[in-house]
Amino acid sequence: MMSSDHSRERSLAMAIVALAGVLAVVADGYFSRANLTDLFLASVPVLIVALGATLVIVSGEIDISVGSVFAICSVVAGLSSKAGLPVPAVMLVVVLAGGALGALNGVLVAFAGIPSIVVTLATMIGLRDALRWATQGAWVEDLPASFQWLGFSQSAYPMATAAAVGLLVVLMAWGARHLAAGRAIYATGSNAVAARLAGLDIALVKCSVFTLAGVLTGVAALVNAARFNQIPSNSGLGLEMKVIASVVVGGAAITGGRATFAGTVLGVVLLGAIGPALTFLGVSAYWERAIQGAIILAAVSAEAWPARRSHHAGAPADVHV
Repeated sequence: MMSSDHSRERSLAMAIVALAGVLAVVADGYFSRANLTDLFLASVPVLIVALGATLVIVSGEIDISVGSVFAICSVVAGLSSKAGLPVPAVMLVVVLAGGALGALNGVLVAFAGIPSIVVTLATMIGLRDALRWATQGAWVEDLPASFQWLGFSQSAYPMATAAAVGLLVVLMAWGARHLAAGRAIYATGSNAVAARLAGLDIALVKCSVFTLAGVLTGVAALVNAARFNQIPSNSGLGLEMKVIASVVVGGAAITGGRATFAGTVLGVVLLGAIGPALTFLGVSAYWERAIQGAIILAAVSAEAWPARRSHHAGAPADVHV
């Protein structure tokens, strides 16, 4: 359900403005060009993965393997570039790797009928351990200069990335509302039985969503890897927490059927700003996860409270019937 109620987005926007106001007064260095650029480049991979996770959650499923897929795609990007492949070929290889790992999750969930939390927990652990065994924990180092910034200059890369990601968000939001495939995802998450009776291939929809999420995770890994001259084999640790938190805080119903991409973007901005803000405010960074957890709990509680109140209000009538 793509609701026209944008109260969650307005609340998030107000929270972001309030945080910015506090920082402007007590830590104006937060808004230096260098810090904002670093903050943006660190948040972009999270946002790209979160866009895919939004579709997965809308379909009524969940994917907690994105951190491990991100790590594998990062290493694939580094090894491909060191093998001498041109940047377009590296992009293709990484996207295919991400799509293949996403499709693995999708097949197990959609066609084997295994719950997504079980499948993605297994692949999260299995893929991470397999990568650790394959690399022996070694980083991919000495990446070629041609791979850095994906061929852009260091100053142009943030602007090119912003344009590409902005276009991606617009296209996904437009497709979710206007394309049959997008409406099928929302219909599947809202009521899978009704969607099946309406003629939708539920298994194909869910498999496609996981595959697309894998592709976007590969894109995110590529965008992140291009910023550095070495790639750690443990990339993406904790990424699934940031991604799912951003989507839920952005207003997605964890049970499926409802979410907006604008909400996901705002969720990424708010949660991504907290860590650096604590540093500038002189607060221990250890509080970051606690604050994120409190925000998630508040968001989920705000989502559940109206439904719970409505249920209790309707209980007496149900008893009499």
